[in-house]
Amino acid sequence: MSSPAQGGPSAPKEKEKEKKGFQKLLSRAKTVLKKATDPTRRSSTIAPKPETSSAAAAAPTSQPAPAAEAPAAVEATKIPRSQIFEERAKKLGELYGLELKPSEWHKSEGHALRVEKPIRMRVHRKCHLCSTSFGLGRECPQCRHPRCKQCPRVPPKRTEAEKEESRKKRAAIIKERAEKAPIIPDWDPTPKKIVLKRPAKTGGQDLYYRKPRQRIRRTCCECERLFTGTKTCEGCQHTRCTDCPRDPPKKDKYPYGYPGDAPSARIGHYQCASCKHVFSSPPAAEPACAKCSHAKCDRLTPRKVEPEPDPDVLKSVQARLENMKLK
Repeated sequence: MSSPAQGGPSAPKEKEKEKKGFQKLLSRAKTVLKKATDPTRRSSTIAPKPETSSAAAAAPTSQPAPAAEAPAAVEATKIPRSQIFEERAKKLGELYGLELKPSEWHKSEGHALRVEKPIRMRVHRKCHLCSTSFGLGRECPQCRHPRCKQCPRVPPKRTEAEKEESRKKRAAIIKERAEKAPIIPDWDPTPKKIVLKRPAKTGGQDLYYRKPRQRIRRTCCECERLFTGTKTCEGCQHTRCTDCPRDPPKKDKYPYGYPGDAPSARIGHYQCASCKHVFSSPPAAEPACAKCSHAKCDRLTPRKVEPEPDPDVLKSVQARLENMKLK
């Protein structure tokens, strides 16, 4: 094939690529200008005013000042959004030669908050013999030349005129901040308790969300009547004892009765003071230990008892430890 035939179809393809690249560039510029309208992408951040500053100001002068001062609040100023869009459009025009009209800026109403921060710059030193950047040490890593006054500094040291201009700019910023009061958001950093509620359908009191609770009911063992807030039955005047059933029951944790109950008149639980053996016996009879025949045993009061571990569970754990060869 001839060379013109090869170069013919390539020319329109190059034009299409240039057209697509320009469209991507234009869409990118619109995206950059559109970021300021989204409040979640706001670049300027405002730190809340610490509460310690007001407390320190209200404290009497007789008290000594603390060693470490609290950090000052970040000052923010209001800037119209149209000014921000204008600056961005100007930079994009200088970089890519685009002409962006104000109608393409979308929503530019309102103001934005801007925080002025000092510019920080890293200082590097280069060896004047081999132009290698110095590291943390004072010796060149390439030619082992010790750093001297002839080694250039990047960026170069500022002149007196530049320092004077920087001082004027700083004084202008301080004067502007003094004239315009800083904008501090009304935000309380302490978390507040959230109350979940919804209005009643009938127009009465609002409905509040509360955690579910288990109601405990006690029934009299004599007349099977519910106790209503007191330890004495309203039907037969029986004092609530360890025999009165509980709903829901918890016999595994309270085998000797529930706290606050009177001792049972039918059967009692005793513990031998000699061998610590626990047994049951009627209160009328003389309680005696079946193991050591000890006659004077103390009656157990209602208390919480931790359940004993299951032997089957212990065996399974021991078998697993043996399989893992752990001792």
